[in-house]
Amino acid sequence: MGMQIKPRSETLARTDPRRLRELMDRVTALAEEHRVRSVVVGVAGRDGDPLISEFTDYVESALRIEDAIFRMTRERSVLFLTDVDRARAEGIVARLVEGFTQHVSATRSPVVQLGFAEIPPGPNPPLLRDVLLDAFSARG
Repeated sequence: MGMQIKPRSETLARTDPRRLRELMDRVTALAEEHRVRSVVVGVAGRDGDPLISEFTDYVESALRIEDAIFRMTRERSVLFLTDVDRARAEGIVARLVEGFTQHVSATRSPVVQLGFAEIPPGPNPPLLRDVLLDAFSARG
């Protein structure tokens, strides 16, 4: 399966730190305005694992329109899942891993560590820094 080279401007737009802030603001606004939970998932792959980049592309193509993914590095991404709780987010991510393995006919699933940070509804949204610490430190 060949990888498509993306134009530099598109790559920068997808990895610009301001986009990370915009995505977090959108998730917390939804939580406050519509009283729904959202989950931020930290996805960390092993350094040099060739499947991680393809896995991230697959996840991005499989997301609902209201969800998003932000690539921090080649091996690390932040997945924003709106209107779900942690249990549902865990199920979604498990299905994505399984779907990816079937989609690419891989002999193994990508090795990823996952951390989940739930954004509760209501005022006083958590700080992006705290959410990222939760998403990348609490593995589960």
